[in-house]
Parts: sequence; structure tokens; C-alpha cells
Amino acid sequence: MADVELAKHPLLQRPLQIFNLPAEIVDTLSIRTSALSPPREPTPPPAEDQRETSTSFACNVCLGATFVDVQEQREHFKSDWHRYNVKLRMSSKSAVTEEDFNGIVDELNDSLSGSASSDESDASSSASVSQLMKKQSLSRPTSDTEDYRPIAKTPVIWFQSSAVPVTQFGIYNAVFESSLTPPDYVEAVKEMQDGGEEGRLWTLFATAGGHFAGMVVRVKRPNFVEEEETGKGKKKKQKPKPDEMEVVYHKTFHRYTTRRKQGGSQSLNDEAKGKAKSAGAQLRRYGEQALRDDIRALMTEWSEEIDASERIFIRASTSNKRIFWGYDNNVIEKGDPRIRTFPFPTRRPTLSELQRCLQELTRVKISHLTDEALKALDDAYLASLPKPKVAPVQAPAPAPKPAAPKLTKEEEAERDRWRRVIDMIRKGRLEPLKAFWEREETTMGGVNALIPEWAEDNRGLKTLLQVACSAGQEEVVRWLLEEQHADPTIAIPSGVSVTNAKEDESDDESRPTALAGNRRTAYDLAPSRGVRNVFRRLAYSQPEAWDWLGDARVPSALSPEMEAAKEGKKAVRRKALKDRLQAREKEREEERKRQEEEERVRLAREREEEARRRAAEPALARTGPNKLGGANAPKQDGLAGLTPEMRARIERERRARAAEARLRG
Repeated sequence: MADVELAKHPLLQRPLQIFNLPAEIVDTLSIRTSALSPPREPTPPPAEDQRETSTSFACNVCLGATFVDVQEQREHFKSDWHRYNVKLRMSSKSAVTEEDFNGIVDELNDSLSGSASSDESDASSSASVSQLMKKQSLSRPTSDTEDYRPIAKTPVIWFQSSAVPVTQFGIYNAVFESSLTPPDYVEAVKEMQDGGEEGRLWTLFATAGGHFAGMVVRVKRPNFVEEEETGKGKKKKQKPKPDEMEVVYHKTFHRYTTRRKQGGSQSLNDEAKGKAKSAGAQLRRYGEQALRDDIRALMTEWSEEIDASERIFIRASTSNKRIFWGYDNNVIEKGDPRIRTFPFPTRRPTLSELQRCLQELTRVKISHLTDEALKALDDAYLASLPKPKVAPVQAPAPAPKPAAPKLTKEEEAERDRWRRVIDMIRKGRLEPLKAFWEREETTMGGVNALIPEWAEDNRGLKTLLQVACSAGQEEVVRWLLEEQHADPTIAIPSGVSVTNAKEDESDDESRPTALAGNRRTAYDLAPSRGVRNVFRRLAYSQPEAWDWLGDARVPSALSPEMEAAKEGKKAVRRKALKDRLQAREKEREEERKRQEEEERVRLAREREEEARRRAAEPALARTGPNKLGGANAPKQDGLAGLTPEMRARIERERRARAAEARLRG
């Protein structure tokens, strides 16, 4: 009932158009900013020493502003300092003191010196504040008392008017400028009521499926229309009729561009599936070209009206939009701020459809929602907004690495020598290593020189012998110990891990012995028995050279007799293993022959049984019924009706009997 009563309001008796709104509504119109916008955070209370006391007056916005009486406080509210702080507070920025404000104004005056004349002194106050706001990049409303909040990007902007209570007025956002702020929407609606001297023009284009419709409309006539007075030849100005829109131009045409029930233009189909060669495809391509030429020719004909249009509404697919721009002497530029799309679904492009779209764009939407219903809508919208994501805690930036010191040529050459010798040892390149060492031994400090810490690939090892043992290069280890007399007693650094390769369980004598403490030597790095035996042989042949069994951690010496004995034991084990393998092979061969003999005996027994069975059968049963063809019919040898497996088995038996007969003969 309430909606029916509101619909009977005198101002709502006729449909409202955005260009012909009643003056009562326009004068009291305001944008509904409480909807579709999240609540603002409350303004923090002023400091304790800045609050108003019982004996003085103060400003809650400006810092340190106190007054003797109300009149002085009111004068402060009109000052530039207060207005500037209000705008800062509305932009969620901190207020400034009077001294800071005066300094900002002085800087602004210095930059604008000489630009204002003496006649403009009365407007210097507001101009200074405006310039300051531009300098601070604060785009806020000009009102001092009204706090506007941003509205959501929705197709319809809602207004309200005190002239019509409990009523909301909706206007499509597409009819406004794209860069408007909330207070500017109200001013834009007021400007729409003014037709000016030429009126307001809109252009509407729509194309789809080969259909095109275009229209230029004067949505708002000029404020006055000159007409000649009959009989006197004079002209008088008359006001235009309200709600009257004039169609300046309109045009519709159609071309065959789309196959029936297929959808999509022929050009898109050619790009997706290749160029078709049918007659229909040729006609559709011609239709597309003709449609494009017709539209562009029409736009050239209407170019003056299109240039004068405030809005250009275009309904077209992404590919069809290239018809309207992107060619030589185009009328509409791509990215023109006047271009809009229809903010609602449209049907086939026809003149009547464009007229319906125009009515939909210019008609004011009216709803009658109470404060409770509006609050419920606001709460539902705010609940649908995504919650702000918590900013991830950024890890502290890593400390910059110190710049590598620049090396001299001598230092670079030294590092290159160490890299080369370590690489040759690890790869077991003994001959190149000998030649290199013969040339660079003195320069590198001898075979027992400690490897520098900066050397690459040393893995914490201290000597060349330790590197060779870790790499498992037996020949290099022998060369270092026998010819170069490398020291095997140098301990390994405590941080180096010792991971020996798989060891022979029977070679207990070559394993490193466990000594007190964690002291290890090159022998502990040997991954194979061959490398360890190099140490043990030298411990026997050169017992006085080093403390092999002590500091070098070699468990025992290895003499030639011990090696010969071990080799003899290995030969015995190998011979025993070979004999066992031969015996096993002989057993398998005998088993195979036994199975073959059993199979031969079984087959012979089966043949004898088959022969006795045939001998016992009557003659008629053996011969069977007469065959077609008489005695000259081909013989099947009794194989008719047998499976292929049985036939193959019988054939094998026959061949075996024939072979036995040949052997006996």
C-alpha cells in the first residue's frame, strides 16, 4: 500500500527522463553514498590538551586553535587554515599547524608570483586553498560540511530527494563522465537539464549477424526554438515541449554475412578452420566487406553530428568493433572517452530496438525502499565484499655479499695452477700431471704444500695426497708416495667427512684401525682396497720413511709373500668355484638327457599301444565308409578331424620313426 501511495505523488505521475526532471527534484537531489560503500573509520579524538574546556572555545580539527568567544570561533571556521585541514581530514590525512600552513602558502605564492592581478585579491583565499589541494593531489568535494564517500562501480547510480520521501532515483552510470566523483554526479544531473544553444546529441550504433542499425538523436532540445511569427515576419523564442526527443538521422540495413544456425562471421570461421571455397562462403565474405563499407560511408555522412555528440553507444562484438575505427579518415577514434556500451542486454539491431535502448538509457528508475530495507541492502553488499588480505610479512633482505677482491695477475696465475693440478689428480690424468709437476713443483711449494682454502674443489682437504686418496686414483697415489715422497701422516681437517666405499669383508687387515681421538689421515680416505694396499706395500718396502703403523694409521704392512699367499688362496677359491660350476653344469646336462630318454620311451610305448589297438579293430572299422571318389580319392592318413596340435604331434612321431628306421638300416 505504501508503494502505491508513493507512486501517486504529484511529481511521479509521469515517467521521469534524465533530461527533463522536475525542478523540485533537481533542487533537492543528492547522491545516496551510504549504500554501496564501506563505513569509514571514526575520526580519532583530539588530544587531551586540545579539547574544548569550560572556559574557552577550541577547534577539534585544527591543532592548537583556541578562541575567546563564539564569534572568533566562527571566523576561524571561515579561514583557509581550517578549510585546508578539513579537506586533509576528509582525505584521511593529518592536519597541519598554523605555522606549517603559512609556510605552505608562502611556498605556493612564490611559485605563483606574478600570475594574479590586483583585481583578483578577493578570490585569493579560495584560490590558495584550491591550489594547495591540487598540489597535495586531493580530489575531494568543494563542500565543507558534507563528507562524501566513494561509491561502488555499479551500472546504476542511485539518488534521493527530500521532495519525494522514501524514494530512490536510479540513472545509468554510462550516461555520466567516467571520471566523476560522488558530488559531481549531482552537478552533472543538473547540467543535463540545460539544453544550451544547440541541444544535446547522442549517437547509437548496433551491429550483429549482418544486421546494422544507427541513429543520431537530439536527446535534449535547445533551451529556446526560434520560429517565424505569421503575418509580421518577426521571430520569437519558444520553449521546447518537455520530454521531446528528436531523431536527427536513422538508418538500418542488412547483409548476408552469417550462415544459418552456424553463428559467427565468415572471417572468424576462416581464421579458425581455414578459408572455405564454397559459393556461400564467397557471398558471406562479400557481404562482410559490403557491410563494412556501408557503415563507414554512413559514418562519414553523419560525421558532423557524430563529432557533436556527447555520448556514442556502440553494440558490437570484438571483431566487429574494428568496423568503427582503425581505418584511414576514421570518424571515431579508438579510446574516445565518449564511447560507451549498452549496460543491459540488447536484441537484434533494428530501429525499434535502438529506440527501446534509448528509452531505457534516459528513463529514471524509481524504487521505494525504506531505511530498514536500504540498510539491509547495504549490509548484504558490505558482507559480499572480499576481506582485505593481510600483507605478508616480508623477510628481511639478505645482507649484500662482500665484493670479491680484485686479484693481481700473479694471484690469478697461482689460483689457476692449483685448480689445474687438483683437476688432473681427481681425473687420474697421471702423464699430464707428471709433466705439469715437473715444471711447477718449485712454484707451488712442493708435494706436501697445504692447499689454500680458496682453492676450488678441494672439499676441505689439505694435501694433494689426500685429494688423490679421496678420488680413489691408485696410480696417482703410488706416484705421490713412491716418487714424490708425499707425507702420509698429515692429519685431515676435522670438518671433512670420511665415507669409504664398499669394503671386502675378508680384508680385515687393510681396514683403518681405531685410535684414540678423531685424528685421521690420507689412508682413512681410501675408498678401495687397491689404494690401501699401496700404503701397506710401502710400509713393508720403506719402513723407515714414515711412521706408517702409527701416525699414518696404516694397520699392517703388506709383503710380496703375503700378497702371493693371498693370491694363492684366491686362486684356490677361484678353482673350487670353477669346479662347482662345472659339476653343476654337468648335472644339468645329464638331467636333460634323462628327460629326453624318458620322452622317447613314452612315445614308443604309445605307438605300440596304438598299433595293437588298430590290429584288434575289424577290417570294416579300419577301412571306414567308402569315400567320395572311390579308391582314387586322396588319402588323409587318418588326420581328418584332428586339431592342429595333434597333427603336429603325429607328424613328429612319424619323422622320429623314419629316423630310427634309417639308423637301423
